[in-house]
Amino acid sequence: MSEYQYYEFAAIDRPLTRTEMAELRAVSTRAVITPTRFTNHYEWGDLKANPDDWMRRYFDAFVYLANWCTCQLSLRLPKADFCKAELQPFASRSTLSVNSSSTHWILHWTLDESEDDDRFATDDGSGWMRRLAPLRDELLRGDLRSLYLGWLAGANSLDDDALEPEVPPDLAELSSAQQALAEFLEIDPDLLEAARVGSTASPPLGGDEAQRMAAWLDTWQAPNMKDVLKRIALGQGQEAERQVKSHYAAWLKAQCPISSPDSPRRCVAELRELARSAATVRREREARAREAREAEQRRQHETYLRSLMRRCDQYWKQADSEATRGVASGYERAAHLLSTLAEGYALVSSRKAFDRELRRFLVPHARRAALLRRLTDAGLWSG
Repeated sequence: MSEYQYYEFAAIDRPLTRTEMAELRAVSTRAVITPTRFTNHYEWGDLKANPDDWMRRYFDAFVYLANWCTCQLSLRLPKADFCKAELQPFASRSTLSVNSSSTHWILHWTLDESEDDDRFATDDGSGWMRRLAPLRDELLRGDLRSLYLGWLAGANSLDDDALEPEVPPDLAELSSAQQALAEFLEIDPDLLEAARVGSTASPPLGGDEAQRMAAWLDTWQAPNMKDVLKRIALGQGQEAERQVKSHYAAWLKAQCPISSPDSPRRCVAELRELARSAATVRREREARAREAREAEQRRQHETYLRSLMRRCDQYWKQADSEATRGVASGYERAAHLLSTLAEGYALVSSRKAFDRELRRFLVPHARRAALLRRLTDAGLWSG
């Protein structure tokens, strides 16, 4: 099988200029390039550029997938919105790195050695950006759950005494994008369940979105509002929208502080033990669910058999018609019908009653060796 690599970049805060699009086109003649996207895949060769450099210069999000079982998500965040002390505790040797430029933080979530060959044999990478890009807005609002997931994805490679970072609130209720990230990084669901034990629920902000918006607007100073209106009047609507969204995200972030530094932090060995307990609970839950499904399937099958037995003469006639055709497909169909009839008799009557009817059925078909062989293989006839 040939190599396969998928690259997708997204410009979120501002669209690419014509000059920037021309610079990207000079690197790739076959990529799909728009003011907000660069997408390409390679079956032979590779992108003739450094994705990290493109993240510093052009883009706010990047998804990469290769069929040798590796994938990566990168997000670029304004440097003014985070301090290093907020981000660095979540960094992991193998799964989450924190880099920076003069103006931005650039975060990389990486899965290097997946064992799920089937996933990477069928996943072309094209659906991940849509699912993962919302993580950026969540981070700008102060939601650090995606950072914790990045650390957790690499926890099994850490020493037993390594301490987890502060557990963000609401880990028990991941957003759709965070669930996608857990899937993207193939986080052990039992380990994730263990991590949730240490997460609390965020205090409610109060009010609906309109009320929160009104409360936020009350915090705006007149000079800030004038600056936004000035940008709109000058035709800089996109810049004004970005400024407003950034201000609102910062306000929301302030309303949802991360957990207290005094919160107890667990070591990796504790998380592993909790994960083993979670696995036991999960297996028991799955066993109960499987038993319930099997019981329901048996109930439905028995209902079907009782219905069949109310018109069993029709099935005997149909089996006779199939056997009379004298062809392999007819014998197969007849054997199937007779097996179903045997189940029905066992449920509502007896096997002796079925055997008696079967002997009558076989009177005109006694010379059909192929049919008798199929009935013998099915355990319906012993000669």
